[in-house]
Amino acid sequence: MKNTFPGFIGLARLFDIFEGGAMLILSLCITIVACLGLLHVVVAVVKLVLHAGLQPTDPAILQEVFGLFFIVLIALEFRHSILVLPGSESQGMIRMRSVLLIGMMAAVRKFIVLDLNGVNVRELLALSAAVLSLSAAYWLVRGKAMARVDATIPPPSQTSQDTPPQKN
Repeated sequence: MKNTFPGFIGLARLFDIFEGGAMLILSLCITIVACLGLLHVVVAVVKLVLHAGLQPTDPAILQEVFGLFFIVLIALEFRHSILVLPGSESQGMIRMRSVLLIGMMAAVRKFIVLDLNGVNVRELLALSAAVLSLSAAYWLVRGKAMARVDATIPPPSQTSQDTPPQKN
């Protein structure tokens, strides 16, 4: 493609510059969101300790606080998925695993903040199916990556284990 399309290398460089700038802007925005989310978590925990003491008994308060925890974790994982080095060999696989992990964390967060009194059975089944699908996809992607790692590691030689070291 490089040889058949005139100006392809210049266009690719221009796109790389654009991609780098977009990643920088998105990273800054996500950092701001994560910092604000962390601030909200700290304020919520301080309020929880001040108002409920060290033994909170209201599940709604705990659901809210853990929901805030997951928002910060999702923002941090999202930022991590953006900052994958563009030149790395498995850039697509790393980003795919990150997106699947973000989806699983968002579904787990939904499970945590879900009010079981007003839950629809179909909604719960759909959410469970989504988590199961994301988990299966992550397992398949991870298995493929692990197979690549295993292929690059040379097997230990049998002769070095069977023979004792020689003395000089």
